[in-house]
Amino acid sequence: MNARIRAVFEDAGVRGWLHAVALDEPESTVEVDADGIVPLASVYKLPLLAGFCRLVDLGEIDPREQLTLDPSTKTGGPTGLSTFADPVTASLRDLALSMMTLSDNASADALLDVVGLRRLAELLESFGLHRTRVRRGTAGNLLDLQRRTRTNDPDAALAVLADNDRTDPAGVYEAANASASSARDLTLLLRRLWAGELLSPEQTEFVKATMHRQVFLHRLASGFPHDGVRVAGKTGTFGALRHEVGVVTLPGGTAYALAVFTLAARGDIRQPRVDAAIGEAARVAVDLLR
Repeated sequence: MNARIRAVFEDAGVRGWLHAVALDEPESTVEVDADGIVPLASVYKLPLLAGFCRLVDLGEIDPREQLTLDPSTKTGGPTGLSTFADPVTASLRDLALSMMTLSDNASADALLDVVGLRRLAELLESFGLHRTRVRRGTAGNLLDLQRRTRTNDPDAALAVLADNDRTDPAGVYEAANASASSARDLTLLLRRLWAGELLSPEQTEFVKATMHRQVFLHRLASGFPHDGVRVAGKTGTFGALRHEVGVVTLPGGTAYALAVFTLAARGDIRQPRVDAAIGEAARVAVDLLR
């Protein structure tokens, strides 16, 4: 049943992990190594969002609280507030929005500091995500990469991963050294979020609306190039890792939770074949479930 999906991964030159489940028929699934533990890259921002929203529901966090990010201390990155040259003040819920829609590293690390690693771990366990670990934020990941590549700044460290003439540093793609999860855990999280089992109606709607506003359409959404199909997702990219998890809703309202993780044989910064393979694998999985 999953031979077609494995063929998509093989054709793109990647190792792939996939789990797909129909939201209204959770016993109906498509799986490719769905229990393998994989480094999440920026997909860790989805469990962080879920934990943040639960703390809002519990009254432990005021989503309207204002936080100022200083350029001298905030986490760098290619999008969102990470690129800003001057101090910026925003509410926690707006930081969550930027974190998810733009994969903003500065906003994500600021929110992680507010939630706390230990508290987030407790929440994820209570959600039933027994294979999911958020070990650190993006700043911590970049410092670890600099140590492993023996470089002095994040750009130089990332350039090492993108250089196909160099061997990847030991441990850089090992799940034990990073925030990690399985494809099955992430679709469980999506399924429970969409069912309203984890959060209040207000926070559930915030999660759904935020994920529908993600700006990146080159992975999951590329497999469903039709205006009537809605895709709510979160991408993740780090070196040779290319991921996306999300919910695809067809015109009739039938919805599917999908998690697609890939590890490419090459570390090029741009890998359009891999991006397209994520969308194609997701489309095949949905076709098999229909």
